[in-house]
Amino acid sequence: MASLRNFLDKVKPNFEPGGKLHAFRSVFDGFETFLYTPTTTSASTSSVHVHDSIDSKRTMIIVVCALIPCFLFGMYNTGYQHWLALGETSFPFWQLMLYGFLTILPRVLVAYIVGLGIEFAAAQIKGDEIQEGFLVTGILVPMICPAEVSLWMLAVAVAFAVIFAKEVFGGTGYNVLNVALVTRAFLFFAYPAQMSGDHVWVASGTPFGYGTALPDAFAGATPLGQLASQSGPDLTLVGINGAPIDTWQAFLGLIPGSFGETSTLCILIGAIILLVSGIASWRIMLSVFVGGAVMSFVAHTFSSELYPASYLGVADQLMLGGFAFAAVFMATDPVTAARTTTGKYIYGFLVGVIAILIRTYNTGYPEGAMLAVLLMNCFAPLIDYCVVQANIRRRQNRLNAKTARS
Repeated sequence: MASLRNFLDKVKPNFEPGGKLHAFRSVFDGFETFLYTPTTTSASTSSVHVHDSIDSKRTMIIVVCALIPCFLFGMYNTGYQHWLALGETSFPFWQLMLYGFLTILPRVLVAYIVGLGIEFAAAQIKGDEIQEGFLVTGILVPMICPAEVSLWMLAVAVAFAVIFAKEVFGGTGYNVLNVALVTRAFLFFAYPAQMSGDHVWVASGTPFGYGTALPDAFAGATPLGQLASQSGPDLTLVGINGAPIDTWQAFLGLIPGSFGETSTLCILIGAIILLVSGIASWRIMLSVFVGGAVMSFVAHTFSSELYPASYLGVADQLMLGGFAFAAVFMATDPVTAARTTTGKYIYGFLVGVIAILIRTYNTGYPEGAMLAVLLMNCFAPLIDYCVVQANIRRRQNRLNAKTARS
């Protein structure tokens, strides 16, 4: 590491103003600050601020670490669902992991190459530092999509989201909407056939020539997708092999779904990492689950054959689909979420309520977490404004009462 530091110090003058590579200063700065904590401070002579080693890059890296359990399980589950679809009865761990890795690798590369490429270009054009927000977005995007989403569609969606949901607002820290969810929303509404239905949730190809291809006619619906064709309180959710899906399987995540969203267990491990490190807000996380549980209980209490999802219990509603993933990794985005203490409770609770509301009462759209978070992203500033104004009025009333008594 000392030799790398010496090399960077040696070439750094070339990227400073007046150096022959000064046009690429933002690129060099981005790599240097990614590898090493900056030593500069806002005040060289007087300590007016408190500084530590946790800058935004380090924060993003911790979030990526929290996503690793979900990512690794997604690799296994992608291979596991493919093996089930082939009718296999033995599941060799490393072969399943390799199949999942080779399937998702091109999607991760495309997301990072397109997203970071646009951010690098924007930084060069504006003469700004390269922002690090896409370190997380680049891994989130493949995890919230089907494992075999088309590469060119993914590239178009990432480019749209980075440009129109982030850069036009000023870049990292200024975006109003969660960029990863905007990417998924673009894919869903622009290419619905490739992002929904029964044919997209189980990897069927042979990535890099590995594995055995499934028949073109193969179909495997997610548990939530199966609800649309059922009626009555006796719901029957089955896996790829036709065996019933129980609560334990749903908790582990051995079910069809988006690449990284199926395992509630791994999501909870990621939640612990975020909470212990102080990166995510426990208020938002908790209130999302509370809001989802309340709405699930209400829907189940007043269940109807017109809305099969209303027959799901509270635990099933919270574990199936992308609800838990959205609660832990999407709703807690500090840029797009509410920032006041009271506002976080309101924001999270409404995310949970709206997610279950959409899922239950819109049979054509069995998953509501994405739209719930995006909708509340729009209302987060209003929630904070109302909370602040309420505090001002309350303090003004206390002051007026004190003045009147004196």
